[in-house]
Amino acid sequence: MTNALSIAKFGGTSVANYEVMQNCARIVAGNDKTRIVVVSASAGVTNHLVSLAHTPMTQQQIEETCQAIVDIEHAILNKLDDKAAVEPKLNDLLEEMRSLAFHEEILHRDDLKDQLLSMGERMSSLMFSSVLAEQGVKTMNFDVRKVLRTDSEFGEGAPQIEEIEKLAKQLLAPEIKEAIVVTQGFVGADEDGRTTTLGRGGSDFTAALLAEALDAEACEIWTDVTGVYTTDPRITPAAHPLPELSFEEAAEMATFGAKVLHPATMEPALRKDIKVFVGSSKEPEKGGTWIVRNCEHEPPYRAITRRKEQVMVTVKTPKMMYAQGFLQQVFAIIAKHKLSVDLVTTSEISVSFTLDNPANSVAQRLNKETIAELETICDVKVEKGYDLVTVVGNNMQTAIGVSSKILSAVSDFNLRMICFGANPHNLSFLVNETDSDDVVRKLHSALFE
Repeated sequence: MTNALSIAKFGGTSVANYEVMQNCARIVAGNDKTRIVVVSASAGVTNHLVSLAHTPMTQQQIEETCQAIVDIEHAILNKLDDKAAVEPKLNDLLEEMRSLAFHEEILHRDDLKDQLLSMGERMSSLMFSSVLAEQGVKTMNFDVRKVLRTDSEFGEGAPQIEEIEKLAKQLLAPEIKEAIVVTQGFVGADEDGRTTTLGRGGSDFTAALLAEALDAEACEIWTDVTGVYTTDPRITPAAHPLPELSFEEAAEMATFGAKVLHPATMEPALRKDIKVFVGSSKEPEKGGTWIVRNCEHEPPYRAITRRKEQVMVTVKTPKMMYAQGFLQQVFAIIAKHKLSVDLVTTSEISVSFTLDNPANSVAQRLNKETIAELETICDVKVEKGYDLVTVVGNNMQTAIGVSSKILSAVSDFNLRMICFGANPHNLSFLVNETDSDDVVRKLHSALFE
């Protein structure tokens, strides 16, 4: 049973300063159904916090990085109508941030890193709550850690769905009857109350999890683009926004690199059939993309995505010809380290697969551990410098001429791996990172222009 309830999420650029926060506050105040607002950290803040958590620095560098965050927050604070009420709370948060940044164990303890990384969202929700109140609506700033229960995997906490639903109905549902609740994206807590985070891009995920827990009708993701585009408009100006997408298409796009959506966002929406909207907080009048269970129109090609920083791993054993258990061993090691593999190809004596490898990520650490363990059972070759390009659409493996049109468009490029047919929604290939812009442009021209 869905309620006429909508949850709005605003990303870092949408809450970067006082003026853009006012835009977002007007969007919220203008929709009676919006009762919960989830915010990211103000643009720039998370990058500074990541540096403090991961980079060895001198005392002076730590001080300067903290000061850069203080400057961003104070620029917003100084424009608030109710500055006097907000300032002491902000100062407490800045003091907590500073003590974590200077903590001698910060580079070595994942629990401290998560506490530090949560500070950006905790500050921006405090500020946004005040900006929203200026629109004449009753608001409250709510600590999401009370309801967003995760396991204790710091850096990438896995949400405990049933527990979140129970806590949200108990603690959040009564509040949204009285006021518009402003809370934090990306942040959670384990059962001992220790702060965890959901991994980069986790604010969308937070909004979707809360929408699921409260049986919401819609989850609105407000960002800096007017919806989901046929491809990244920075690669080709011919890219255009899509009025609608199915959950499956959106999930494929998010998984394979469309930055507008976090891959996990689709899971809660799909489980409870919650519509997801993506639009621009700068230009709300332009509309955006609605993601729904069933689209009116399901074309063979919908969009092209790219995911950078891919690693290709080839494992080889001369014994493989007779080794029935070899693949099982390889994938057991990958599963043990909780890695997800996208493309897989096999030959008589070797298996190649791709891994995501963004710098400073949990994945990068796990990749190293996984590869070290694989080397104990076989020869391992690791190749870097690849991007993964994916064409997303519908019924691709049964529609005639679909794959030939795609492959002929990229016939001038070296494709390292191709994956097609395992599901009806995508065709993916690995290309050299130096070619990927051109590959995307060629494909876009052939399929959409």
